[in-house]
Amino acid sequence: MTPITTTADLAAFCNQLKGQPFVAVDTEFMRETTYWPMLCLIQAAAPNGAEACIDPLAPGIDLSPFLDVLRDTSIQKVFHAARQDVEIFNNLGAMPRPLFDTQIAGMAAGFGEQIAYDALVRQMLKIDLDKSSRFTDWSRRPLSDNQLTYAIADVTHLARLYPVLRGSLEKAGRLAWVEEEMEALIDPELYDVNPENAWKRLRPRKHSAKYMAVFKAVAAWRERTAQTRDQPRGRILKDDAIDELAAQAPTDAAAMDRLRGVPKGFSGSKFGPDLMAAIKEALRDPEAYAPVVEREKTNHNPAAGAVVELLKVLLKARAEDAGVASKLIATVSDLEKIANDDNADVGALTGWRKDAFGTDALKLKRGELALVLDGTRVRVVEVRRAPKQAAAE
Repeated sequence: MTPITTTADLAAFCNQLKGQPFVAVDTEFMRETTYWPMLCLIQAAAPNGAEACIDPLAPGIDLSPFLDVLRDTSIQKVFHAARQDVEIFNNLGAMPRPLFDTQIAGMAAGFGEQIAYDALVRQMLKIDLDKSSRFTDWSRRPLSDNQLTYAIADVTHLARLYPVLRGSLEKAGRLAWVEEEMEALIDPELYDVNPENAWKRLRPRKHSAKYMAVFKAVAAWRERTAQTRDQPRGRILKDDAIDELAAQAPTDAAAMDRLRGVPKGFSGSKFGPDLMAAIKEALRDPEAYAPVVEREKTNHNPAAGAVVELLKVLLKARAEDAGVASKLIATVSDLEKIANDDNADVGALTGWRKDAFGTDALKLKRGELALVLDGTRVRVVEVRRAPKQAAAE
């Protein structure tokens, strides 16, 4: 297969995608040494047989025709493990809507948590994929025949897999479960790269105005520097160093160099003066600069830890009963919140998740359900209370 390398050929291919019910999409990219992902190849296939590899590194090529396809809300965009692909296209101004992620769909269909693409194809289509070219250098040109064959196969099989998987979910009444997850996946806030919001991806350990002001300032400085230099955040400054800088709030080179989390001699490096200036600016008026952080309300129930462990067992049992990955129903964080608050603001207590697990989780907390080991399987049984006990309560 010869990849598309001109805007004219790309426009002609995209014309073949117009009017199609869906298009399967995949990308090959590299970002090990960069902040911004380097898009090296785009693969696309539609049910009418149109399929192609698009070379975004070809001199002079304009990706606009394909980006318009991604923006076309009449065409379903199908990915597997879509988050990083969505990030790339969102950066290009083309959030793919509507979206269908076959990895998440596989979780709802009972194929386990975060099932790999080749495993899903093997189980659903009975095809073994050759993944030998997966970790090759996709930025080098020309691409080999093996690379292109591997790349196009991903979307060819994805286009076959999608209708089968979607049909299975529709039959089971679970398509709405996946659509709810898709809305979260295309939330622009998930891909926000505004430096002033960088602190939100981290976990501050304190909440005082002085700490949070410096925490926000250092996180923003690191984000801007990483973007400008196109380097990974961690190569500029580690997360632990941000917390230590916020806690100590150094205002001179000697104080900064005494910090364990900051690289030796950092204050005298090309980064030092700018970082110091950012800290001093935040300290000019910490109350005004510090973000407002709403702390989660907990009742610090001493038995909450034990309740969480019981909820984990219940979640596993109910997930097995429903034939769905437990991660799709609730996270450990959700369980911790439920253990402390019957009205916790978590997805596990709303919608289909409440039906599958949440209602029983609250019953378990009230002692209305019990977990019984039946051989190697956990059963959930109702607890019948004695009349006198029930009346007393």
